Amino acid sequence: MRSEIKVRSIEQRDFRQWKPLWDGYNAFYGRHGATALPDEVTHRTWSRFFDGYEPMHALVAEREGQLIGLVHYLFHRSTISIGPVCYLQDLFTLESARGKGVGRALIEDVCRCAGRAGASRVYWHTHATNATARTLYDKVAEDTGFVVYRKTL
Repeated sequence: MRSEIKVRSIEQRDFRQWKPLWDGYNAFYGRHGATALPDEVTHRTWSRFFDGYEPMHALVAEREGQLIGLVHYLFHRSTISIGPVCYLQDLFTLESARGKGVGRALIEDVCRCAGRAGASRVYWHTHATNATARTLYDKVAEDTGFVVYRKTL
């Protein structure tokens, strides 16, 4: 299946296929129904992918003309390096595509983009209960030993 996967930059015409993937990603993390993201957030996020002044980017995985996965990433400064650092913020594949190389292909392409941009590293996090994703992440990245904390404002 890996040979059938095409990873590419997102295009304006992809919105119709991107949106269900985005909704699936958000639903996985409990953002659906009454807790769904407001449409304004979704549309602002979408517009940022096409704004050259924004450090936010998106790639999609496609098979036979259908989008089967997405990844969003952004670059930011760091106090411990000269070049940028890349944060892989969102990664989602259709359930039917999981375990078939789609997630790995998306991560590899983010790493290639980050390398071309002069980034010293790519990092991400996931929920401790996301066993499927963690199986992949344990294969493609090193465990840093760090714990992620958050305080919502």
